[in-house]
Amino acid sequence: MRRGLTLGKFAPFHRGHQMLIETALSEVDELVVMVYATDVINVPLQVRAGWIHALYPTLRIIEAWDGPSGYGTTPEIVREQENYILKKLNGLRITHFYSSEFYGDHVSQALGAIDRRIDEARLTVPISGTALREDYFAGRQYLDPLVYADLITKVCFLGAPSTGKTTLASTMAEQHKTVWMPEYGADYWREHQVDRRITLEQFEAIAPEHNSREDTLTRQSRTYLFCDTNPMTTYVFAKDYHGTAGPVLTRLAKEAEKRYDVFFLCDTDIPYADTWDRSGDQKRKWFQDQIVGDLAERQVPFFRVRGTLEERVAQVNDVLRRHRKFGNVLDI
Repeated sequence: MRRGLTLGKFAPFHRGHQMLIETALSEVDELVVMVYATDVINVPLQVRAGWIHALYPTLRIIEAWDGPSGYGTTPEIVREQENYILKKLNGLRITHFYSSEFYGDHVSQALGAIDRRIDEARLTVPISGTALREDYFAGRQYLDPLVYADLITKVCFLGAPSTGKTTLASTMAEQHKTVWMPEYGADYWREHQVDRRITLEQFEAIAPEHNSREDTLTRQSRTYLFCDTNPMTTYVFAKDYHGTAGPVLTRLAKEAEKRYDVFFLCDTDIPYADTWDRSGDQKRKWFQDQIVGDLAERQVPFFRVRGTLEERVAQVNDVLRRHRKFGNVLDI
């Protein structure tokens, strides 16, 4: 049996890694990927391993949490690395070792395997993890959309109608030179409403399209994607209109709890804009209570923003300066 091995931090997992893996898969019967823990990127090992598993589900993945930190060609480092790899393999026979690094020589010898060096000069895929970490946006053509989405911080603004969500989302996007996601549900409602109502079945169509558009915008984002509401808001509207929500909307609202990195609740302390598509200031207060209650029921932490637009922008930026993707929001 031909069994290949490759290893690395995959920080992040890029097209060069994919070329190596796809080459290996065309040459061996089974491929093992060893993913190392690292602090050069704030993406957890499980997430990086998850990228590889999602794109190549037939691979065998070994999570190397306790791997040696040394990197180089000294006899001590070489011996430590080789011993660790053999220990993690636990007797698993490797016939081909795949890499694009200098260590391909000594690791393949330690394994008794064929040294398969793939694009070591980075000519076919001219990128490295180091270069990508400098600017993910500039190198996004070398990242699968699945990977790139996990490198973007998704910021969601919630609140009742006329609480400044749209203005804040667009202003933040302009300031951070990125894109923002408008509230698709509001556009859908204005187009399809009859006597200011839409059906329960129509509510089911909103969240999937909102998510689809949001996914497209994520691939165009630079560091942040600012979102004007999400399926949780649509869910609250459905409950307000019909006393219930359909299964698709209920599921996507549940998934939205983890779809975003930071939630901000826009307060009702700004003047109410009484446009034709809104139901009055008193309704705004009631609906705000429903949103707050929904967040509490879901146990979703959020930051409340209030005041003028300038004050709100400052409050959001203060949180984002301290926020770390995959970090603990309570540390803020």
